[in-house]
Amino acid sequence: MKALGQEVTVRRTPEGQPQDVSWQGRVWRVQAILDQWRYGGRWWLGEAPRDCYLVQAGPLTAELHHEDVPGGRWFLARVQD
Repeated sequence: MKALGQEVTVRRTPEGQPQDVSWQGRVWRVQAILDQWRYGGRWWLGEAPRDCYLVQAGPLTAELHHEDVPGGRWFLARVQD
């Protein structure tokens, strides 16, 4: 997988899981959540905890992270290359 770390816009389901990802001027519909985990962050560096999702959105396999901060920033951590 290729590391990106780009901020993206994510629309969520009522349960809070990613439903659509807006990236590179395109909306990718999430068809499957392949894995989900909680990352505590490197607190000694000031990183916020986050929820992580490995998703399949059409031909795109991507790892999305949602930080536990006010406003809840989403970013695309990695994509399958």
